[in-house]
Amino acid sequence: MRKAIFLTGTDTEVGKTLATFTLATLLKAKGIDVGIMKPIQCGGNDASFLKKKLNLKDPQDLINPFYLKNPVVPSLAFSLEARKFDKDKISDAFSQLEKRHEFIIVEGAGGLFVPIARDYYMVDLIYDMNLPLIIVSRLGLGTINHTLLTLSQARKSAIDVLGVILNRNSKSRIGLAERTNPKVVKDLIDVPLLGVLPYFSKIDKKNILKIKDEINIRDILKDKKLSRASYLQIDKKYLWHPFTQMEDWQKQEQLIIEEAKGCYLKATDGKWYLDGVSSLWVNIHGHRKKEIDEAIQGQLERVAHSTLLGLGNIPSIELAQRLVKITPRGLEKVFYSDNGSTAVEIALKIAYQYWHNKGRLKRNTFIHLRNSYHGDTIGSVSVGGIDLFHKTYKPLLFNAIRIESPYCYRCRFKLNYPECNLACLEKLEDILKKRGDSIAGLITEPIVQAAAGIIVWPAGILRHIRKLCDKYNVLLIVDEVATGFGRTGQMFASRHEKVNPDIMCLAKSITAGYLPIAATLTTGEVYNAFLGDSAAGKTFFHGHTYTGNPLAAAAAIANLDIFLKERTLKKLKPKIALLRQGLRAFSSLKHVGDIRQKGFMVGIELVKNKKRKTPYAWEERIGVKVCQRVRKQGIILRPLGNVIVLMPPLVITAKQLKYLLEVTFKAIEEVTGV
Repeated sequence: MRKAIFLTGTDTEVGKTLATFTLATLLKAKGIDVGIMKPIQCGGNDASFLKKKLNLKDPQDLINPFYLKNPVVPSLAFSLEARKFDKDKISDAFSQLEKRHEFIIVEGAGGLFVPIARDYYMVDLIYDMNLPLIIVSRLGLGTINHTLLTLSQARKSAIDVLGVILNRNSKSRIGLAERTNPKVVKDLIDVPLLGVLPYFSKIDKKNILKIKDEINIRDILKDKKLSRASYLQIDKKYLWHPFTQMEDWQKQEQLIIEEAKGCYLKATDGKWYLDGVSSLWVNIHGHRKKEIDEAIQGQLERVAHSTLLGLGNIPSIELAQRLVKITPRGLEKVFYSDNGSTAVEIALKIAYQYWHNKGRLKRNTFIHLRNSYHGDTIGSVSVGGIDLFHKTYKPLLFNAIRIESPYCYRCRFKLNYPECNLACLEKLEDILKKRGDSIAGLITEPIVQAAAGIIVWPAGILRHIRKLCDKYNVLLIVDEVATGFGRTGQMFASRHEKVNPDIMCLAKSITAGYLPIAATLTTGEVYNAFLGDSAAGKTFFHGHTYTGNPLAAAAAIANLDIFLKERTLKKLKPKIALLRQGLRAFSSLKHVGDIRQKGFMVGIELVKNKKRKTPYAWEERIGVKVCQRVRKQGIILRPLGNVIVLMPPLVITAKQLKYLLEVTFKAIEEVTGV
């Protein structure tokens, strides 16, 4: 059984309160404990009427958090009384009512676009409350138009509509419109017509119960989702999960996510979980962000997909312009794909062909770092340096040169920064001196090697790499798939050291976690090497069916708009400081060897022996055990071996961030022992 619904009207005075009373009465007759909420009321006595007629014992301020005496739109009523609207007050009242009742009916004021505050409408309140909607429409002329318009707009606003109730709220003569509207509406809408309310000369329980067979209560109550057990059974029967030993998956209890809101994910067990890893490092502004939902809905009304092979499309053009404006200086051209691996694959192919187009055929080798991870396609695995993920495929890979990574906690030279004088990069210059003419490019994740365990570089490394690439005329490819779009505190990690790469790879958070799209950006110099007539053979023969998909591009544009509108990076600064301060306590734990943080990217490395830096054996699955422990406290984390990763959405609140730290601290303490 679902737990709550929201009633809206196609207009004011359509009989929402009668519909609310009718549904509540019929539900109570089925033995269901029903609560009522009228969040905002401007004049009148609807909330008092419902409280009295339904014999509700709830305090009036829970049933009606905001009563405004003037019968005008809420935004004006608030202004006239010099009062401020606070949606948290409604949320708190609703939470209390949920604890008191099995089922809640929330009745709106007027229609979807009744303004509550500046840039905040009734439709926004419905969306924020995350409730399914029932539309109440009067019988008569205009019914069909108003009903369809309201249904259409609710859908555009990503609101789930349960159905429509028609109401004959006048005792005037029943004409042709009143007789025919129910059938026409039923044929035109793609949701149930839940019933038609007659005119009541007297509104009481006795009269309402007479029409109980005319109202489809079953569709209102029924949650049509499969049971949790059914979903788990089907998952284990048909799905093959990534980076997962499926034998373990089959044996263990698993979470199935069915819904999300803000920084939380809701599972089929009915519980809400704080998304501590941004749904694998992609979510930025929270789940179900209204502006991105609406951007996708709006694009759906124009075109969902059109190829970039021989054609252009507007969202991909607009996004390319926006990306060039915000990425490091010199990047001028955008090549689209659909995920981080393909963005890297494209970068490698572009770099390789760039030199061939220039007649430098010997430049066919790439340099990458130890512990690097750039994706799972053959090319990206060839420049990967994590044996756990990559060694199986070695016979399939092309040869690449591996250099040391600046993993200071486990420095292979047993030196300390900054006294080490960047010894880890000495081999790089030696290689470039001896083999520079054979090197096509150097690829790296800038500042933070994410999949390696959030390895954060000391200052100056990236800048030094850039200088060496310039000195020996080697293309620098930066893989900002994980580090881009604010994760490190800057829009792009390269910004921290003012480094301008030759090629940049973007994906993951580019759409704030909504739809798959990726971009490989290049300088004009690189792009120009591919120009020439067809016979010259310089064309870049690479592409994907969904390259530059308009829906994904629209989501990405909305994502960038939110960064500007909400000043996301500026608001992030105090939370980065709060995170840094909270992490200090972890160093006191006996088995925390290293704490690495760059912005909102955190890796907490657990060790068996702190003094010797002895790692836990992979088979001990210590990171997995910690993440299983925090899940019991309503937090989802995913480890990287023995490293606990914290990478929440950038919009996480200070309160949520403190809870994330407290629960993680306690879980590490309990799993590893003090």
